Amino acid sequence: MFETWTIASLQEYWWIIISILGSLLVFLMFVQGGQTLIYTIGKTEMERKMLVNSLGRKWEFTFTTLVTFGGAFFAAFPLFYSTSFGGAYWAWMAILFPFIIQAIAYEFHSKPNNLLGHKTYEWFLIINGLLGTVLIGTVVSTFFTGSEFIINKSSLTNVIDPAISRWQGSAHGLEAVLNWRNVSLGLAVFFLARILGLQYFMNTINDPIILQRSKKQLFINSIPFLVFFLTWVIALIIKPGFTVNPKDGMVFMETRKYFHSLVQMPLVFLIFGAGISFVLLGISLSLLTFEKNAANGIWYSGAGTILTVFALFLIAGFNDSTYYPSRSDPNSSLTIHNSSSSHYTLVVMSYVSLLIPFVIAYIWFAWKSINNKRIDEEEMRTEGHTY
Repeated sequence: MFETWTIASLQEYWWIIISILGSLLVFLMFVQGGQTLIYTIGKTEMERKMLVNSLGRKWEFTFTTLVTFGGAFFAAFPLFYSTSFGGAYWAWMAILFPFIIQAIAYEFHSKPNNLLGHKTYEWFLIINGLLGTVLIGTVVSTFFTGSEFIINKSSLTNVIDPAISRWQGSAHGLEAVLNWRNVSLGLAVFFLARILGLQYFMNTINDPIILQRSKKQLFINSIPFLVFFLTWVIALIIKPGFTVNPKDGMVFMETRKYFHSLVQMPLVFLIFGAGISFVLLGISLSLLTFEKNAANGIWYSGAGTILTVFALFLIAGFNDSTYYPSRSDPNSSLTIHNSSSSHYTLVVMSYVSLLIPFVIAYIWFAWKSINNKRIDEEEMRTEGHTY
């Protein structure tokens, strides 16, 4: 089946796959958002124990999705992987380190006589929640604002120094935090993760006090989320963007590029609008309805998050866009067409991708099984295994 596809079709197919994984990752970062609220929502040791165990049952989903997302990107678009991970390594190390200490925290938090104590591991979780969300959002924003690199494929023939891509400057990716647009998206992701984390608490923990505090914090966190996200979106649609001339392959700056992409791809525009609407609907349900309906708010906000991020990835990769623009040399910018694997590799990977629906079905089954009963104080006192 896939053998008959053109390489352009396979490249578009794999960008859609990566967009789905990226959107799922942002949704699953409710774990990171919830971790930043351990001391805000949990005022007693028992309350914090319920919060940590609620998140602990899902943290591996986020970590696994992050690894899968990176692996798919590497296999489908290896030039991005070598350029970004090989050049912006300080930024990626800053992202990976918090996820390492997160794994350590969940492993040792409840172990008897642990070396560092409960609070140290809880602060590990808070650090992961803060840095993980802000930095991932900041890096994703560079898909639109650009990064400092130059690509020279002819370097492959240089035996002494065969590196294709070179990063400009000594910050190696950390310069992204100096761009207010990147930071705006990073903070928007941070507050969105907190919103989803609060809704997850409302959905999985049976405690009226935690529910009340979560509602209060949901309102408080929704305001900065809307401010930062709308700031980033408005800047996205009014600022120039990197565009590939389909005739000669040259990259140039197009006025209101991403606004034009939304207009020229009406389906993507509908997905984007539906995503934002679902997020707002989920927040409203959680704030304005009683316990049962309020607990279901995460499903609307979660679906909205997935749709919104999915649309943004499609805007970055389709319609003659460069998904990884270079500010140092625009013609070094990466597109889904100039950075992909070979036709053979994409075909083989595409057959493997047919397993994805079964994996998603398994995740859904595992999710429902784990959340079969809402967490309460009695369970925390009697449960043999706790995080």
